[in-house]
Amino acid sequence: MGRYPFDYDHSQPFMQQVSDWIADLFYEVLPEAGFEVRDEQIYMAFQLERAFAEKQTIFAEAGVGTGKTLVYLLYAICYSRLTKKPAIIACADESLIEQLVKPGGDIDKLMRHLDLVIDARLAKSPDQYVCLQKLDEARFGHEDIGLYRDLYAGLPGFVHTREALQSFYAYGDRKDYPNLNDEQWYRVSWDAYQDCFVCDKRHRCGQTLSRESYRKSADLIICSHDFYMEHVWTYEGRKREGQLPLLPEHCAVVFDEGHLMESAAQKALTYKLKHTVFEELVVRLLKGEVRETLAVCIDQAIEQSELMFEVLEGCCQPIVGSDRKQIVMNDRLLREIHRLCDILSQIEEELVFESEMFTLNDYQLKIVEEHLEMMQKALALFRHDQAFICWATESITGLSLVIMPRTVKEVLREQVFSAKMPIVFSSATLSVEGTFDYVADSLGLDKYLSFSVDSPYDYAERMEVVAPKWSMNGNFQEKLETAIKLLQRTEGRALILFPTHEELRQFKREIQQRTDCAQLRFLFEGDQEISHLIASFQGDEHSVLAAVSLWEGLDVPGPSLSNVIVWALPFPPQDPVFMAKRQAAANPYEEVDIPYMLLRLRQGIGRLIRTREDSGIIAIFSEEMHTNEGLREHIAAVLPSGVTLKDTL
Repeated sequence: MGRYPFDYDHSQPFMQQVSDWIADLFYEVLPEAGFEVRDEQIYMAFQLERAFAEKQTIFAEAGVGTGKTLVYLLYAICYSRLTKKPAIIACADESLIEQLVKPGGDIDKLMRHLDLVIDARLAKSPDQYVCLQKLDEARFGHEDIGLYRDLYAGLPGFVHTREALQSFYAYGDRKDYPNLNDEQWYRVSWDAYQDCFVCDKRHRCGQTLSRESYRKSADLIICSHDFYMEHVWTYEGRKREGQLPLLPEHCAVVFDEGHLMESAAQKALTYKLKHTVFEELVVRLLKGEVRETLAVCIDQAIEQSELMFEVLEGCCQPIVGSDRKQIVMNDRLLREIHRLCDILSQIEEELVFESEMFTLNDYQLKIVEEHLEMMQKALALFRHDQAFICWATESITGLSLVIMPRTVKEVLREQVFSAKMPIVFSSATLSVEGTFDYVADSLGLDKYLSFSVDSPYDYAERMEVVAPKWSMNGNFQEKLETAIKLLQRTEGRALILFPTHEELRQFKREIQQRTDCAQLRFLFEGDQEISHLIASFQGDEHSVLAAVSLWEGLDVPGPSLSNVIVWALPFPPQDPVFMAKRQAAANPYEEVDIPYMLLRLRQGIGRLIRTREDSGIIAIFSEEMHTNEGLREHIAAVLPSGVTLKDTL
C-alpha cells in the first residue's frame, strides 16, 4: 500500500476521493468483516468531508452506535498523509484514550480489518507519569515506604546511570501501577509545583522520553483535552525559552466528547501560586554574590508572600462537596496582593541590573524570571474587578491560591479557532434541546458547521427509565435502600454515578457494612488506576462500579452493565467557576444549571446501551423531579425516542 489507502487521482479533489473511499468501506468492505451498514455513520462521513475540505470547525453530534469514532479516524489519517503532519485526537480523559488504543479498540479494528498500518502514539498528560524527585521523597517518607521502594526498584536501569541511552522504551506511566490508589499515586506523580527545568533527572524522566517518541508520529497523536490546551497556552512561552512546544505541528484536531472542552481550556489557563514554592525559588538568587538592594527586596517579598497567604487563609470558606475553598475578597487581602505585586516588580527591575553584572547563574535566573512573570500575570487579574475567578486548595504543604480568567472565549478564538485547519467536536451530546448554542457560546464560536444523527438502537424496547418516588424526601438512607433493591434485581451488573466524591465515599462506607450485599463485588473509583478498574468491572459480570468521572467514556457492552443508577441529578457544583457563570447569566438556572445537567445526564444514560443486544434499567434518584414539573419535562425531553419516565420500580 502506498502513501494513501486508495488510488489517488491528482486531477480530482482529494477529500472527495477520501469520502468515496470511506463510503465503499462502510457499504462493502467492513460488512464483509462482520460490521453492519449504518446509514447514520455514512451520513456523518459525508458531513465531515466538507469540514476537512474547507478547513472548518464542525459539531458532529452522533448517537451511541453510529460508529462515529471510525469516521473521524479515517478522515484524520487520510488528511494527515496529505499534509505530512500528524492529526491530533484529543479525548476528554484517560479512559476515553484507552478505548481508542487498547487491543480490540477502534484503531486496532481499522488496522486488522483494512490491512492498514497506522502510526498512532500517545501523548499523555504530565500528571500521568512518575516524578523521580517526588518518588525519592516518598520512599524516604512516612507512609507506604515499602510500596514506593518497590516502585523505585522496578524502574529501568538507565534511570540510575549516566550512560547514553541506546534505545527508548516507555516507563513510569500511571497505567503501569494499577494497584496504587489515587492518593498513593499523587505522592509520586508530577504536579504543577515540580520545577522540571532544574531537575537533574529530566533527561531520564519517563514523561520527557515519551515526548521525544510521540513527536515522531506519522499519522495520529492521541492526548487528553487538558494536554492539548496546555500545549496551546504554553506554546509561545516554550518557544521563547528555546524549548519545543508540547505537541508538534499538526494538520487537524478532533475533540472527542467535545462538550467538555471549555473546562479543559479553563484548567489549562489556570495560575497556581504557593508560598513554599515561591520562597524556594527566590532564595536561589541569594546563593551567589548579589547586591544588597536585591537581597533586601527578596527578603521583603518572602515576608509579604507569607503575610498574604496568612490573610488569604482567613478569607477562605469551605464549599460543601468540593475540595476548593471559596475566597471572600476584602480590602485587606487586596492591599496585601497589590503590595506583593509591587515588590515583585522591584525584584524584576533589580534582576535587570544584576544580570548585566554577570553575578547570577543564567539558568537559575531564567527560571526565577519565568516564575515571577507568571505570578505577576496571575496577581494582575486582581486589579480588574470581575476579570477573574479564584479559589484556594489545602494540602500538607500549605495553602495554594488558584486564579483563572473569567472567560476563555477570546483566547480560544485567537489561539485555536483562528488556525486554518479542520476542527471536529464529536460527541453523542453536543446539543441541548435541539440547539448547539450552549456549547458554541461557552467556546466563543460564532461560525461553525453542525449536524446531528440519532442512535440506530431501539431504546423503547431495550431501556427502562425509572425515577422512584420517595417517602422521606430522598435522603441518603432511602437512596441506599432503593439502590440495594436495584442491585439485587440485576444481581450486580451496575454502574452507580455520583455527582461528588464525598457522596461516593459515604456510599462506600455504608455499603461495606451491609450483609445483604456481601455477595456483590464493589469497585470504587480512586482505589485503582481507572482503565484497570474498568477492565475489572467488565471482566467480572456481577460486579458493581461506583464512580464520579465516568459519566462519559465508559464503553462496556454486554450484560456486565445492565443497570445505571444516577445517584443525583448532575447539576454543576457550587464552586467558584460555576458561581461566576451564574452571576453572568440573566437566568442562571435555565442558562447554566439546566443545560449542564442535561448534557451530563444524557451522557450517563448513554452508558447503558452500547450494542443492539444490550438492555437494562436506568434509575434516576431525584426528589425535585416529582415537585418541579418543569424539571421533569426537561428530563423527559432528553430521553431517547420512545422511552417513557416511570415512577415505580
